[in-house]
Amino acid sequence: MKESTITILIILGFLFLSVMKTISWMNSTYDKAIIYQEDVDKSLGDVVTQNQISVDLISKLVNNVKGYVAHEQETLIGVIEARAKATSTTLNSGNLNAENIQSFQEAQSGLSSALSKLMLVVEQYPVLKANQNFSELQAQLEDAENRISVSKMKYNESVNIYNFHIRGKFRKWALNIIGEDDEFPKKEMFEAVSENAEVRPKVEF
Repeated sequence: MKESTITILIILGFLFLSVMKTISWMNSTYDKAIIYQEDVDKSLGDVVTQNQISVDLISKLVNNVKGYVAHEQETLIGVIEARAKATSTTLNSGNLNAENIQSFQEAQSGLSSALSKLMLVVEQYPVLKANQNFSELQAQLEDAENRISVSKMKYNESVNIYNFHIRGKFRKWALNIIGEDDEFPKKEMFEAVSENAEVRPKVEF
């Protein structure tokens, strides 16, 4: 076999291996993007679930205290209305953008503010504070608030990993070739909507 033929075969073999490695890398990049995107969606689901648990506990807390502070109608109505807004403002993988995240956080912040006002009222009722059901709800709500903070932190971590992966120059090129248009959009994080927006109320005395 002529040397020129051998050289051509070597070059073709090298090109073939290079193409196969590139295809393998592109597939791996695409698969990782899917995994990271699913991690973001799961983390978001955890945030929404923990918020819903907190909202439900607040509803039970209101029902527990309103018999004691029935004349504090303005405060009670404020919590009920804030809870309704928080319940109606939801997030999912299909509407995950900066505007909706801000609306979600503002609704949760409004509920936290209304609950804080209610807790100031409850402070004036020693009998209520000594009520076992109320004490149990306090503990459950505080635990729920801690889980919300943890779930938001995990969500932001998963978004960091996902955004870093999809924004790399060559990875972005590979995803644009293999994936569909806008299959992997940039994800938004939870950030404080105001200076104290992420300071959830502590339900303790």
